[in-house]
Amino acid sequence: MAKICVIGTGYVGLVTGTCFSDMGHRVTCLDINEKRIEKLNNGIMPIYEPGLKQIVDQNVDAGRLNFTTSYQEALKDAEFAFIAVGTPSSVDGDADMQYVKMAAETIASHLDHPIIIVNKSTVPVGTGDWVSEIIKDMNGGTTPPFCVVSNPEFLREGSAVNDFMEPDRVVLGSTNREAAEKVADLYEALRAPIMITDLRTAEMIKYASNAFLATRISFINEIANICESLGADVKEVARGMGMDKRIGPSFLDAGLGWGGSCFPKDVKALAHMAETRGSHPQLLQAVMDINQNQRKRAVQKVEKALGGLKGKTIGLLGLSFKPNTDDTRDAPALDIARMLLESGAVVQAFDPQAMEVSKKEIPQLQLRKNPYETAEAVDALILATEWNEFKSLDFERIKANMKGNVILDGRNIWDGTELYEMGFTYFGMGVPQPGE
Repeated sequence: MAKICVIGTGYVGLVTGTCFSDMGHRVTCLDINEKRIEKLNNGIMPIYEPGLKQIVDQNVDAGRLNFTTSYQEALKDAEFAFIAVGTPSSVDGDADMQYVKMAAETIASHLDHPIIIVNKSTVPVGTGDWVSEIIKDMNGGTTPPFCVVSNPEFLREGSAVNDFMEPDRVVLGSTNREAAEKVADLYEALRAPIMITDLRTAEMIKYASNAFLATRISFINEIANICESLGADVKEVARGMGMDKRIGPSFLDAGLGWGGSCFPKDVKALAHMAETRGSHPQLLQAVMDINQNQRKRAVQKVEKALGGLKGKTIGLLGLSFKPNTDDTRDAPALDIARMLLESGAVVQAFDPQAMEVSKKEIPQLQLRKNPYETAEAVDALILATEWNEFKSLDFERIKANMKGNVILDGRNIWDGTELYEMGFTYFGMGVPQPGE
């Protein structure tokens, strides 16, 4: 079994390190955030990810997984160093590479034996070459032998452990085939298709994949908007489209659009890369514009139904950008909350996992303990995140609690006709409004 160092204990780093340890490898996860490492060493997860804590605890107890802030400790005898640090969007839309640079420089300063450095972070095309140059320059050409391999991640928050253990494919890129094959050996037990290519192609596969998925979502949301104007039902349209084997049903759910830590920054970064090299990413720009517009459309629907928002109280169900995570980065719900508040509304909200982080981002939010308290005396109720517990609510109780009767189903998970017959004014996204 291999000795692996994983730098960064966010979603990607912590899941990667934990899953490798569960496969029998010896893994040290490193982070310069002392509080985060202290929490992990005390068995406290810094993120919410279903199933992760149990696997962390099992492998810590087995002695295969440990956490440290020391590069010297983490890199000692390591055969592989996975860089899994954040690459957030910078002001101009490019990926902020300061943490990757810091990791590469620190690896170089502690490097005393041959090692394979694996870029797991989502990084701009050309980063593999850049990391190699950083390490060579840091040591004046006297660095012990090393190779850089690109190994982009395809983990979805909320199902990251399963995505790692049962991947659709493992993508590896390097100028050194032998190094790429050694990384491939780490994944051999997963019995997944492994694709080995050059560094830049591997880096591009990640961006192209995320941009395509975001495009599908924005496409169906544009179709949803057209459906509204023509009286068609986007749910049935998407079902009919998905039956075509060339299209398939995935990522064709109309709603409030995409958010999170990956799609927004990756589409923006790819568009920035294209622009800086003289290309015109018209489709990518449209994908981003449509996505942002969905949030505005939701607020406009409620505003029109209520005859204005000032002085109104709105209930918001869901704050995380998707179910089964506490991540609120670029969450549609938070954008909607901000727009409501700026229009003079009061917003009371509930989310099963993302309450604390949401309150830090938007202190004006009035948090409630459950969906029914959230509906108390509200003029309108908005479903923003399709958590399972929201799918089968007691709407008689909801109706009794509400002051008004407007419901905006931002994820099309409820039966609009049934709610209309109960006395609600129901709005979905791209579906006919009952009663009209």
